[in-house]
Amino acid sequence: MESHLHGQWYRGGTSKCWLFANDEMPADRAGIAQALSAAFGSGDDRQLNGVGGASSTTSKAAVISPSAIPGIDISYLFAQVGIGQSAVEFTSNCGNCASAVALYAIQNGLVRPCGEVTRVRMVNENTRSVVVADVATPGKRIPSNGSETIPGSSMPGIPVSVFFESVDGASTGELLPTGEALTRLSFGESSVSVSCIDAGAPACFVNAAELGLSGAEMTAEIRLRVKELIAIRAAASRSMGLSAEGEEPSPAIPKVGLVAPPSDYTTNSGEKISAEEYDISARMVSMFDLHPAIGITSAIALARAAFVARSLVNDAIDKRILQTTDAANEVAIRIGTPVGVIVCRVQLTESGKVARLGVRRVARRIAHADIDLPLVS
Repeated sequence: MESHLHGQWYRGGTSKCWLFANDEMPADRAGIAQALSAAFGSGDDRQLNGVGGASSTTSKAAVISPSAIPGIDISYLFAQVGIGQSAVEFTSNCGNCASAVALYAIQNGLVRPCGEVTRVRMVNENTRSVVVADVATPGKRIPSNGSETIPGSSMPGIPVSVFFESVDGASTGELLPTGEALTRLSFGESSVSVSCIDAGAPACFVNAAELGLSGAEMTAEIRLRVKELIAIRAAASRSMGLSAEGEEPSPAIPKVGLVAPPSDYTTNSGEKISAEEYDISARMVSMFDLHPAIGITSAIALARAAFVARSLVNDAIDKRILQTTDAANEVAIRIGTPVGVIVCRVQLTESGKVARLGVRRVARRIAHADIDLPLVS
C-alpha cells in the first residue's frame, strides 16, 4: 500500500465525502478498503488518527473513473467507511455523495461545462444504477461556489439536481424482493409489518404507529427505538435475500425507518412544520444511529414505494398527490424529515409508470489534500 493518497474533500447535500481518482487507489476492493480504513482512522470511534468525520454522514468516500460505456460519462464506487471498526461497506450508494461526484467530474475535467446547466451521466458501481446529475454551470464556467441552500444546512453550495433512472430491483433484481408489498417480519420475540422495496437502494419501511409512535416525535425520542429498527433491518435483510440465515447483515442496507401520515411537528432547529406543508413523514436510520435528515437513496426508495399499491408508504400518503403532475409530468412528494421538508420529484411515463426520481442538492469542494497513511505494523 502507498504511504499517501491524494484526495479531494467535498460537501454533497447533507453529507461530506472524500473523492479519489481511480488511479490513486488499488485495483481491487480489498485494497481500496484497506487504504480508506487507514486514511480515515476508522479503527477509532472518533477517527482521531485520520480524515474521517466520525459520523455516518461524514465517513464516506468514492473512487471515480471515466466510463467506457456509451452515453455514460463516469463511474464511481461508493464506500461507507467504518467508525470504531476497520470494515468498509460497498453494498450501497449515496445520493448526497453523487451530487459531489458530479461536481468533481466537472471541476476535474472529466466533463466539460456545456451551458447554464451541465448534465453528468454516471453509473454507480455498487448497484449498477444510472444516476444523472444536472450541475449549475453559469456562463459555461466551471463553478467554485454557489448560493443555494437546502434543508439540513444553512450553508450554501452549487445547485445539483440528482436523478436516479431504472431504479427497480437495482440490487436484488426485484422491486419487491419479498414478493409482496406488505410483509410480516419476526425479530426477537416481536413481529412487525413492513414494506420492503428495492429502488435505488434496498429499503424497509415500518409504520410508526405500530411501534407506538406518531412519526412526529423529536429525534431524541425516536433514537430510543433505534435498536428495534436495527433488529428489524437484520430481519428484513434475510427476508430480502441480502444476507443468509446466520450471516452478519450489512449495517448499510436495507435502509430502514419509520413512515407516517403528515402531522404538525418541530424540526431539530426549532422550526414549526404544519401537516399541510408535507405529504409523508420519514425518520430513517443511518448505520447505527438516526439519520440527521434523510439519505437520498432512502428518499428515492420511499417515493418509489408511494406508487406501490398496498405498501405502507402508499397507505400513508394522500392518493391525490400521486395524481397531480406538472408540465414535465412530474409528481412532487414532500417528505417531512428532522431538518425540514425535502422534495422528491417523480417523473412518470405517458402510461403513468415511474421513469425516474430526483432530489435537489447542493455541493462544494472543500479541499485538496495529500493524506499521509499510518504505518501498519
